[in-house]
Formats: sequence, C-alpha cells, structure tokens
Amino acid sequence: MSDVDTGTAPTTWTRRRGDALAAAAGVAVLAAGMAVVRDGTVPGWEESTFEAVNGLPDWLYPVLWPFQQLGVLVVAPLAAVVAAILRRYRLAAGLLLATVAKLVLERVVKALVSRERPGTSVGPEAELRGDVSARGESFVSGHAVMIAAIACLVVPYLPRRWRPVAWVLVVLVMVGRVYVGAHNPLDVICGAALGVVIGSCLNLALGVPGRRIRRGTP
Repeated sequence: MSDVDTGTAPTTWTRRRGDALAAAAGVAVLAAGMAVVRDGTVPGWEESTFEAVNGLPDWLYPVLWPFQQLGVLVVAPLAAVVAAILRRYRLAAGLLLATVAKLVLERVVKALVSRERPGTSVGPEAELRGDVSARGESFVSGHAVMIAAIACLVVPYLPRRWRPVAWVLVVLVMVGRVYVGAHNPLDVICGAALGVVIGSCLNLALGVPGRRIRRGTP
C-alpha cells in the first residue's frame, strides 16, 4: 500500500515503540476500569466527579454539543473518504478498520461488564441534557472509543504544531458526554483507552509516516 503526497513523499513507513506502549497502557486502564465497575455501581469518587462536570452551567451546552458529534460512528468513514481523496491510503484503511474494531470490541466489553447510564446508575439527580436517555448500557462510551482511535491514527500525519489539537478534541468529547449526562467518568476514560488500543494497534499493523523528502531530491 503506497501513499502519494503533492511535493513530498514518505521515504519510510515505520512502526513505533510508542504505539506498543500506548496499546499496553490502554489495555491496563480498560482492565482496571472494568474491575471497578464490574458490579454495575458508581463509586463515590466517580459520582463526585460526574456531579462536578454534569453540574457545569447550562450555557455550555451549545458550546460542547458540537464537539460530541466528533465521536459518532460516521465520522471515521467520512474521514477515510477525505484521506483517500488526499491519497493517504494507509490512513483511509486504518480509519475504516477502526470503525469495524470499535463496533466489535465495544460489544465485547459490554458483554463482560454492564453498567447503566447516569440517569439510572447515579439517579434522578443526574442532569440529562438534549435527547440523552436515562437508561441503557453506558460502559464503555462509544463516542470516546471512536474519537480516541481517530486521534491515534490521524496524529502521525499532522504537523507537530497541530498534534495537540487532536487530543484536545478527544478531551472535549469526553467532557461533553459526561456534561450532558450520557456517561459516567469511567465510561469515557475507559472508552478512550479502548480507542487508544485500537488506534495504536492499527498504527503498528499499517505503519506511520517516517522521514519525508522533497521530490527530486537525490
């Protein structure tokens, strides 16, 4: 699989040790979170964190709502189309594979550990904004899984000065999902951890851009 870039071309495709470490860390965080929520309850410290974020002022809703949409399932396939148009074929493939992996692994986690949304697990004091339901499986957050996987895949292709922006967007999606009452904090933390596992493993499988040279450079 080759990628073409206007004016420059990658001389190497590399597999980074950092991706292996990130995947291992993601597995550890996810496993720890699953152990905490295995009985379906919300620990006191997590409930306090939920209340602090969920209780933020209502005027933040129109600010945070758009960022949540970055975690919906269709975003990765749309990003894959853009990547293919730009002839970033490895990235396009990674984004499509991440979508499939998200659907499969999210269901695996929910089959092993089940916890209800804050409207049920925290109770009626949870502030539900927009069309958020009080019931339904909440662990892990699919939005967090998707946006974290996308960030892992896209970041190696970005200029260094833009890379932190991708992770800021991940955090905003996570905060937004807790703010609207859709998830408890561990739902989004462990969801992001699963997304990191997916994205990092795909980076290892497909490779990421290495050193680049100008076309025509001897």
